[in-house]
Amino acid sequence: MNETQGLLIEGTAKTPKIDFNQLSGEMILSGVSLPENAARIYGPLIGWINDYVKSPHHITNLRLNLKYYNSSSSLWFARMIKALSKINEDGYVLYIHIYFTIDEFDDMDMEEFKKLVGSLMNIVEDPTVSIGIKIYGTDESFKIIKESTILF
Repeated sequence: MNETQGLLIEGTAKTPKIDFNQLSGEMILSGVSLPENAARIYGPLIGWINDYVKSPHHITNLRLNLKYYNSSSSLWFARMIKALSKINEDGYVLYIHIYFTIDEFDDMDMEEFKKLVGSLMNIVEDPTVSIGIKIYGTDESFKIIKESTILF
């Protein structure tokens, strides 16, 4: 992979803005994800990630800042997380950032939080990278009001 290669795709009414940056290790999906053909949108991202893990940034951030997403999108997010968990460099870290409205964040009880974290860890099976999960509560302008972090 070209060291400076990034991926920037503007979002639509049904697809997220995609901003993946090789140099910074930032991978951002924002907006909504309700594509009619999720494989067409997310298949190339898996290819990009598979190349990225060969020469990753020391800290990788996957930011899922989505207002809405459908079940087929969530399957592709799981595939992305699984691919990123294969980063095989000592001392490297993968952070998974998940954004909720502040109301959703405040309404999450400990069991829901554990279920979310547990489902993410079930996806990665045997990670070869340290993983942190950051969950945020945001206001209507997407400003972060509260956050929680779990490190594995």
